[in-house]
Amino acid sequence: MFNKNLMMTLCSLALLTGGMAQAAVSPDQAARLKTDLTPMGAERAGNADGSIPAWDGGYTQAPADYKSGDKRADPFAGEKPLYRITAANMGQYGEQLAEGTKVLLNKYPDYRLDVYPTHRSAAAPQWVYDNTFANATRAQVDVPTEKVSGAYGGIPFPIPQNGAEVLWNYRLSWQGGDTISAPFDTWLMTAGGKKVQATRAKFSYQFPYYFKEGNLESFGGKYQWGKLYTELPSSKAGEGLMTHWDVDPAARAAWQYLVGQRRVRRAPNIAYDTPDFVTSGVGLFDEAFMIFGPTDRYDLKLVGKKELLVPYNNNRAGLAKSDDLVQPRFLNPDLVRWEKHRVWVVEATLKSGKRHVVPRRTYYVDEDSWQVLLVDGYDAQGRLGRQMYSLTLLAPDMPALTAQVMWGSYNLDTGAYFLNSSSNDLKEQYHAVERPSATFFTPDAMANSSIR
Repeated sequence: MFNKNLMMTLCSLALLTGGMAQAAVSPDQAARLKTDLTPMGAERAGNADGSIPAWDGGYTQAPADYKSGDKRADPFAGEKPLYRITAANMGQYGEQLAEGTKVLLNKYPDYRLDVYPTHRSAAAPQWVYDNTFANATRAQVDVPTEKVSGAYGGIPFPIPQNGAEVLWNYRLSWQGGDTISAPFDTWLMTAGGKKVQATRAKFSYQFPYYFKEGNLESFGGKYQWGKLYTELPSSKAGEGLMTHWDVDPAARAAWQYLVGQRRVRRAPNIAYDTPDFVTSGVGLFDEAFMIFGPTDRYDLKLVGKKELLVPYNNNRAGLAKSDDLVQPRFLNPDLVRWEKHRVWVVEATLKSGKRHVVPRRTYYVDEDSWQVLLVDGYDAQGRLGRQMYSLTLLAPDMPALTAQVMWGSYNLDTGAYFLNSSSNDLKEQYHAVERPSATFFTPDAMANSSIR
């Protein structure tokens, strides 16, 4: 059930603001981040029946023998499922299941959720908490344009007032460092049960928003720079993609390097419902990493918060071989960990006069880490046709809980699905690296590194 007090507050705010620019919260409200709320804005207490525990600081200690880039161990390897959900008993848990999850359970008699004890493992450094506290009373978003101001180095809206703020909390969430290296494979599973490798690539990205020595005054607005270099298939080896994301979506920019053309060109269509070439067109660009680029074609409604069964703490899935994890029809239930967590629910409905092949989406966003865990997508006829998922990785060495790896989408009509950002068959896993020179994330640098 949704929190009734929260819903009353949201309705009052909607009447006052009329959907325009949202003001930061008051100092009295922000003070809750040091009392009944966690430093990131989640409810510090557990739930009524104890199935969600109180937050106690998260996981911040890596094993003594861990080395950067290594596969991360499963800290809960010895745990057994508390219960299992199948089509036969899903009615008992209807309020705790996303609609797309219900479709999968009904579609496949042998699909199941193994539900484990909940661990509120998300954590961040203290300086991120300090910046989040400062952001609470200064950050604002202009809802029509989605432009953010007054935020730096932490969650911008730890006490969100609307759907736009919740989705910005994910875009500007802590991902474990200011510069990340993430080699990955993209696996497609066809409706006929054939596993295909669509891409092998290396993705490097940097968060100027999280430069520890920076501040709001020196921040230029570019919150993330991304650089992708393709290795496989051989026909695309050397192709590259560069993205510059800005807190003003109108200032975003993207470039693409195509081997056949041997030049870098602007790529304004790397957004919205343009088919994503990394997934061979199966996914859409704005589905990449759960959210990729602006959502300004939608009206975003903050429905409230609810308790939901979601994929969480999936280090075991990250350790598996892809053949063991990516199996016909769905990911291997033996390897996917589900837990009960509180999530923010945001309904995205296409604005009048706008177009998109997915005119309605429901986002489920973790209260502790602000990671998008699941997304249900509906077609023009109102049918639920796709579900995005993220098998969040727990990285206590950073510390972070990230949805930037092991994310993908189920086509609920055809039965095909994909898993992207998978390092299952690679030696190196998502990790923080030293900050490169400022020229590394420029179109010229991409051209130089992509030439075969």
